[in-house]
Amino acid sequence: MSDKKPMLSVEDALAAILADAAPLETEELPLAACYGRTLARDITARRTQPPAALSAMDGYALRAADAGAPLKVIGESSAGRGFAGICGAGEAVRIFTGAPVPAGADAVLIQEQAERAGENLIVKGPVRIGANIRDAGIDFHEGAIVLRAGRRLSPADVALAASADHSALALTRRPRVAALSTGDELVAPGAPRGPDQIVASNSYAVLGLIAAAGGEPLDLGIASDRLDEIEAAIQRARAEKADILVTIGGASVGDRDLVRGALAREGMALSFWKVAMKPGKPLIHGHIGKMRVIGLPGNPTSASVCGQLFLKPLIRRLCGDPLAGADNSEPALTGAALPRGGARREFLRATLTRDAEGRMVATPHPNQDSSLSSVLAYSQALIDRAENALPAPAGTPVRVIPLD
Repeated sequence: MSDKKPMLSVEDALAAILADAAPLETEELPLAACYGRTLARDITARRTQPPAALSAMDGYALRAADAGAPLKVIGESSAGRGFAGICGAGEAVRIFTGAPVPAGADAVLIQEQAERAGENLIVKGPVRIGANIRDAGIDFHEGAIVLRAGRRLSPADVALAASADHSALALTRRPRVAALSTGDELVAPGAPRGPDQIVASNSYAVLGLIAAAGGEPLDLGIASDRLDEIEAAIQRARAEKADILVTIGGASVGDRDLVRGALAREGMALSFWKVAMKPGKPLIHGHIGKMRVIGLPGNPTSASVCGQLFLKPLIRRLCGDPLAGADNSEPALTGAALPRGGARREFLRATLTRDAEGRMVATPHPNQDSSLSSVLAYSQALIDRAENALPAPAGTPVRVIPLD
């Protein structure tokens, strides 16, 4: 495997990762299983909502033209049990919120503006045609597309699908994403550890990102710095039919960085392994058969930043999201002076606030060391700085990428 490949730009690396990524196959699931999932097909309304004109308030249905004279109450209309007759001249129908407006009536008088004496009603306020009435189809009409394919379903979306009379929806299958941590120095949280070992934490950030992006995470655990262990984990990912294998650590060129060698021995076709960015320069991308491979750096920040920029868009693309890979950066002002940028594009961890004018302010943490998990945990965004950026005083406009 040659180490002569040049570093790709962030844009070119993302384009390569998404180049052959297409939505996975479709499955149909009941509504209760659809939260957070991605629609595979448009949802068309099977009914009109509301199906008839309904009252928006408790009160009396009447003809607006009759509001100046005493009226006779001839019946009642409630939700699910409407008034079957016709509201004629000089007549009114007691009505409740959500009840069908009787034929003949063109307004609803709220009960606070009505005075009732037996069957007689005195109107105490002005009434206009259409007052307090929700017209039929004000929400949607039968045959209308209410949700588009590629949309990730929120609870409100699922409720809308139910209103449109769907009990099950066609969804894109969640990609299975296997995550493998590597390194002799790693032990699981709570496990005994030697004097030179550390607790493995990166996998939890990566597995959480996978789930948040819509993937189905598969934890392959920790492999030590041995080719046979790493190869066995890769083989397990293939046996589990993973759509993506994510390795964490061992992606650089040191003598103990064995991941690329293990991947090559398992037949990986390498796309690239270096990106002109900081943090996150050593990033592997390739394929083993149909399984995509993303090799993340071992430092916590490097792994998380690369996960946000590359793994998340790949998962969303496989889910069928048409906006996967689109620029999601936002404008902000830097809350502190920024030094001259380096030769690689930089992503600075930052906190977000608002100034007195409501503008977003991104303040970079003073220490940007890529090993600091605490700094990452307390950051809400990444300040995106171009390579060789000029020094920038506080208040300079910047672009920020929100973190999940």
